[in-house]
Amino acid sequence: MKLDDSFDVMRADVVAPTGLYEATLSTMGHPHRGWITRAFDLTVVFLAIPFVLLVAAVLLVLNPIYNPGPLFFRQKRMGKGCTSFSMWKFRTMLPAQVELRSHDAPLDRHRITRLGAILRKSRLDELPNLINVLRGEMAIVGPRPDAWDHAVVHIRTIPRYAQRFAVLPGITGLAQVRAGYADDYKSVCRKARLDAIYVRNRSLRMDGGIVLLTFLVMLTGFGGR
Repeated sequence: MKLDDSFDVMRADVVAPTGLYEATLSTMGHPHRGWITRAFDLTVVFLAIPFVLLVAAVLLVLNPIYNPGPLFFRQKRMGKGCTSFSMWKFRTMLPAQVELRSHDAPLDRHRITRLGAILRKSRLDELPNLINVLRGEMAIVGPRPDAWDHAVVHIRTIPRYAQRFAVLPGITGLAQVRAGYADDYKSVCRKARLDAIYVRNRSLRMDGGIVLLTFLVMLTGFGGR
């Protein structure tokens, strides 16, 4: 079954657990959080622009040798309210024979280039996500958005997975700093559980702690694939 780019999870034949709406209500007790978080996100974007441009310039020089192909990669992801958006990344893999691997297929490691492996381990490939933050499709901190077709499957099969759609997806999140990359049923369940914890308990203090831990993850390469 193919779903439209935006759908009402209550009226579609994919019915989200009621926890999604309970999670949404739980975030309404912080009337000032929205604009404070948005101000924080935009501040980070503008402060990061010089660094992003520097990384992009270096990749333009190195890509023809170590990572032949386009500089950027875009993929359809599922965001807040189960709406779709195109997420931007620095490309790290060679073209695939199929556009998107199955939700339960292992990562195509053989397609990761030498330079791409460094970008993925350091998380520098995620820097263009800041474009999505600027457009209001993502936040700095939130549940990491999954590919659209994968999310459509997970929302049916993974407990608590639907709760993530109560908030904007993030460049980094609790699941990323605690669990790393998820590519099988067990690890996706763990990611969904951590995302649900974040949605229920999120605060500016928690966001700050996740951002600090993210720098540690970038330095150590924890959870990278």
